[in-house]
Amino acid sequence: MAEPLSIDLWSDVVCPFCYLGSRQLELALARFEHREDVVLVHRAFELDPAATPSLVSLDELLATKYAMPLERSRAMHERLSQQAGAMGLAWNLDRARATNTFDAHRLVALAATQDLGPAMARRLHAAYFSDGLLVSDPATLDQLASEVGVAGSSSLWSGDAFADEVRADEQLANELGITGVPAFVLDRTFLVSGAQGEEPILDALKGAWARR
Repeated sequence: MAEPLSIDLWSDVVCPFCYLGSRQLELALARFEHREDVVLVHRAFELDPAATPSLVSLDELLATKYAMPLERSRAMHERLSQQAGAMGLAWNLDRARATNTFDAHRLVALAATQDLGPAMARRLHAAYFSDGLLVSDPATLDQLASEVGVAGSSSLWSGDAFADEVRADEQLANELGITGVPAFVLDRTFLVSGAQGEEPILDALKGAWARR
């Protein structure tokens, strides 16, 4: 058996391009000849570590952050929703509730110890972009963990378990010069930045395998 090809994926659960990129990776892996020899690890990256729960819409947040007209931010979000729909994802960005994601990343780290990291990350993305759920709320995170089959989530909220793992992911991203997500590191060597599309990601996978 060949040595597994590792994919380290830095992303945030409230990042639309991360959700698109993760889906593109899934589609690319489904066509990758060596799919059974791939190990995917989701790593934490907080777009805004200081974020707090907000009732302001994503359209308004984007418009304010980049000093753009509200109509433009709405159009950008509509294009993203259309891209998601083309890949089988149903988005409801008008329902998304901006918030802090540190605890969500801790939950993904817990899930990874049970071989459920990618599944937990997918469910968190859907919870935010499709279901309009508050992904910083402990009760909500417990429910999502239960749906995925992750055990022990309720014990996270009374302490700081897996906080060090999240910080370590973020420190490693900094050391590697990763300043935006999604960022895929293939075989600890090749960096693919952004949601480039299914075909470019598949080409990168093939290239990483061929260069071993």
